[in-house]
Amino acid sequence: MEDVQYLTDGPTSDDCGDLATRSAGASEAVEDDTVAHDAGCPAADVGGSQSSERTATRAVAIPRGTVVLAATPIGNDGDASARLIALLEHADIVAAEDTRRLYALANRLGVHVGGHVVAYHDHNEREKADGLLDRVEAGATVLVVSDAGMPTINDPGLAVVRRAIERGLPVTCAPGPSAVLDALALSGLPTDRFCYEGFLPRKHSERVQYLRTMRVERRTMVFYETLHRIDESMADLLEAFGPDRPMALCRELTKEYEQVRRGTIGEIRQSVVDDPPRGEMVLVVGGASETDVQAAAPASLSVADLAVLAVDRALEDGLRIKDAIMQVVEEHPLPDGSLANRKQVYAAVLAMKS
Repeated sequence: MEDVQYLTDGPTSDDCGDLATRSAGASEAVEDDTVAHDAGCPAADVGGSQSSERTATRAVAIPRGTVVLAATPIGNDGDASARLIALLEHADIVAAEDTRRLYALANRLGVHVGGHVVAYHDHNEREKADGLLDRVEAGATVLVVSDAGMPTINDPGLAVVRRAIERGLPVTCAPGPSAVLDALALSGLPTDRFCYEGFLPRKHSERVQYLRTMRVERRTMVFYETLHRIDESMADLLEAFGPDRPMALCRELTKEYEQVRRGTIGEIRQSVVDDPPRGEMVLVVGGASETDVQAAAPASLSVADLAVLAVDRALEDGLRIKDAIMQVVEEHPLPDGSLANRKQVYAAVLAMKS
């Protein structure tokens, strides 16, 4: 099915100067399945006369027979794209993580949600995926939105994407705000390689164990955390990574009181104690250095040590020496993750016997 084109009209910079916000007015149909969205601005009164109104028009395609994952503002409604507004108005079905928040966002944007709205959240996304995709197969546009940010990134949406792929149905994105990328960009830490790890585990014991597995992660790490657990989590980060690892604590991203605390883990930990932050937070932690990796790596066994273990294993388990060597070598990787040379271990075994 062909896309349907809609026109989003907005004042040019000549008309309005530097616009901080734009309101999306009600859509009205024009010929050839084209809709115009007017965003007005106060006319400048120069010498008692109003300046002429000029508008810049941009086409927004609404893909039919497609699932569209659309990013919603994470705090600042001014980040809503023209594409998101057009999709909210013209999608046949809007699958929302929280329908009340969807309508609240639409009201703030001055948008009328034209399609059928359904609740689509963590507890029902699997069972509802095929029903939504049946409508896609019939030619409908199904818009999937979460409360904030991009669906599937720690939010519902993955189930319908996987089923759409399995059924050979098209899926696309209307990208936009992302707390992960915002925090990463603002942190000042390396962005060429990073990993997003979602919310830290809730329980202290699980969180400590998990963070210990991340000690040798070389990429910049991004975590989510809430105000209720930030104090304990910072203490656990301090224990796992030490006080000198660089990090940033980002909160209220894109909002009026946005704050980014940058420093070492020890410094950020103390700032949390002295001035507890509020709201949901994104923690960006620097990756492990070569020194960190070496310090965390277990001591490796020498070829001679591996040969002794292999001989003992062969005698105890009744194995051929080559099989015993293979097991012992695989169980004792070198600090960089590679394995010792089995031929060298076998030569050491023969030397022991001579």
